Amino acid sequence: MDEDLRMEKLILKVSFTGSLLLLIAEIIMAFVSRSQAVIMDCLFDIADIIMLGPFMMLVPLLYQPVTEKRPYGFSQVESLFLIVKYGALIAITVKLVIDNIRLIMSGGHNINAGAVATFEISMAVLGLVMYFILRHMNKKLSSPTTKADLCMWRIDSLSTFGVGIAFIIQIILQGTSFGWISPYLDPLIALIMAVTLIREPIVMFAESIKNLILFAPKKEIVDNIRQKAYEALKKYKYDIEFLDIIKTGRKIWIEVYITPEGDLVTISNLKYAHDEIIEELSKSYDNVYLEIIPEIE
Repeated sequence: MDEDLRMEKLILKVSFTGSLLLLIAEIIMAFVSRSQAVIMDCLFDIADIIMLGPFMMLVPLLYQPVTEKRPYGFSQVESLFLIVKYGALIAITVKLVIDNIRLIMSGGHNINAGAVATFEISMAVLGLVMYFILRHMNKKLSSPTTKADLCMWRIDSLSTFGVGIAFIIQIILQGTSFGWISPYLDPLIALIMAVTLIREPIVMFAESIKNLILFAPKKEIVDNIRQKAYEALKKYKYDIEFLDIIKTGRKIWIEVYITPEGDLVTISNLKYAHDEIIEELSKSYDNVYLEIIPEIE
C-alpha cells in the first residue's frame, strides 16, 4: 500500500510538471498567434492543472483504512473531484463551441498557419512521450485519477497532432482556388476539437456521479464479480441469493448474501470462499472489500 501511494504521488507530480511546462508554452503561443485551436488546448490544460494540484494533497487520504466514522473512507471525495474536473471541462468546451460559431459567422480570421502547425506537432510529440512515460509508471496501479490523467494526455496529444496536420493542409490550400477557406479553418478546427473532445468528459462525468451516489457499477463489472463469487461458493455448496455491489472512486464494496444447501454454515468454509473470491477479483480490481452473509428468512 505504501508503495502504491508513493508511485501514485510520483505519477501525479511528473504529470503536473509536464502539464505546467507545456501550458506555459501554449499560453505564449496563444498570445502570439491568437489561434482559437491553441486557446482550446490552453483551456483544457488549465482546467487539468487546477484540479491536479489540489488532488495531489488528497491522494494520501485515499489510502487510509475505512472506519466507522467514514465507512467508505475518502473514496467519494475522489469521485467529487472528478465531477468538478470534468464538469469544468464540459462548461469550457460548450463556451468555446459558442465562441467559435460566432467567429465563423463573422468571417473567421487569419493566423500564421506554418508557425501554429510546427508548434502543435511539437507539442503532440512531447505529449505522447509524457503519455508513454506515465503509462509505464502506471502499470501496477488501478487508480481512477491516474487513469483519467493518462486519458487526458492521450486525447490531448492526438488532438494536438490532428490540429497540426490540419494547419499543414491550410498552408497547402492557400495557393489554390480553396484559399478562401483559410480564415475559417482555425475556428473550424477548434470547433471540431471541442465537439470531439467533449465526449470523454461527459462519459467520465456521468460515471463519477454514479460512483458518488453509490449506484452499482457497470453491468460487465457486476457480471464478472457474480461469476467469480459463484465459482468459489459452489465448491462449498452455497448459492448466491443476492449481490450488493457499490463502487466509489477506486474501491469496490461487495456483499454476497448466500443460502446453504442444508442448514449448516461453517466459519472455515466462509473464510476459504472469501479468500478465493478476493484472490480472483484482485487480479482485475484493487481495493476490494467483501462480506459473505448467510441469508436468514
